[in-house]
Amino acid sequence: MDTIWLGGAEWMAVLRIGLGLWWLESWRHKDKKTWSEGAGIAWAADMAAKHRWTAVRSGFATVVGPRPKAVAYVVLYAELALGAGLILGFLTPVALVGGLLLNVLYFTLMIHDWAEQGQNSMMALISVVALFGMSWQTWSLDGALGWFQ
Repeated sequence: MDTIWLGGAEWMAVLRIGLGLWWLESWRHKDKKTWSEGAGIAWAADMAAKHRWTAVRSGFATVVGPRPKAVAYVVLYAELALGAGLILGFLTPVALVGGLLLNVLYFTLMIHDWAEQGQNSMMALISVVALFGMSWQTWSLDGALGWFQ
């Protein structure tokens, strides 16, 4: 593979770190106090209630409905953990798969919100490319520790 300036493995690391920064920004820009009180989940519940797919409406009501504050904390700390894990290259394959799943959930829930669809589809694509490109080989704790070789 011919590349400019950096090698292929380094460009994969840049992609991974960029995705980590994106997740970190998703966490950073949230109003933590409002989110921890359930406002973000209330917004998502409204989206789910209006969703055209029954599976989304009933799944949200079953999984999230009874525990909105717990799920709010899961979302907040998942985004923080994904960002940190990808930036540092720690447990990178786990973070990439977890991020992909979270993007698929976001994408499915917000299927009618076109402003979010571009972000979620691009983040999911980057996750797949970074996973199959083994982006943890360079500039990562996983690489330094010899994990996931």
